[in-house]
Amino acid sequence: MAAPTATAKLNSPTYSPGDQMLLTVTYSDPDTKPLTVTIVVTDAQGNSSAPVKVTAVIDPLTLTVTDNSGRTWTRVSDNGSVAVYRAVA
Repeated sequence: MAAPTATAKLNSPTYSPGDQMLLTVTYSDPDTKPLTVTIVVTDAQGNSSAPVKVTAVIDPLTLTVTDNSGRTWTRVSDNGSVAVYRAVA
């Protein structure tokens, strides 16, 4: 099994008190696999619906952001491979 990977980058190298801090985390897990389920409903007369597909991710990663200053980091966005968090300096 391969280990998950992550990289993180702040939007600035320095901050003044009260500045907005944006943290972008790019992450992946080579062992996470998507699963597609296809469903067809058939009645007693043999009439069938059109196929319906749904995709789920098995064993998705969970991100948690903390720092040693006790700041609260709020998730702004997360598309499953890139997440952006915000805090105040």
